Amino acid sequence: MTAGAASDSSIPHGASLIEFAEAVLASDEGRLAGARAAILRDLGAEALVDAAAVVGFFNAIDRVADATGTPLDEATLAESASLREHLGINDFALTKEALDHG
Repeated sequence: MTAGAASDSSIPHGASLIEFAEAVLASDEGRLAGARAAILRDLGAEALVDAAAVVGFFNAIDRVADATGTPLDEATLAESASLREHLGINDFALTKEALDHG
């Protein structure tokens, strides 16, 4: 979903919330500062804390899934195939196996 799609939905301030999440992932301090300011202005300090907590939880959930070897669902597996190939992620398990036994 893009910020434009969120702003057309029934989610109050959806575009601002999506922008905040995307700004965190983009690692752009200026963009993140603007996104924080927009949420603070439009929704208040409690909403900013809640939004930051949700972003943090998603980061943690992803790391737990990775660390425990949780398999990808079929849709994500299909959608991420070219990215995983490009980044060499598919070779991680083979490399780990070689290092463990080499």
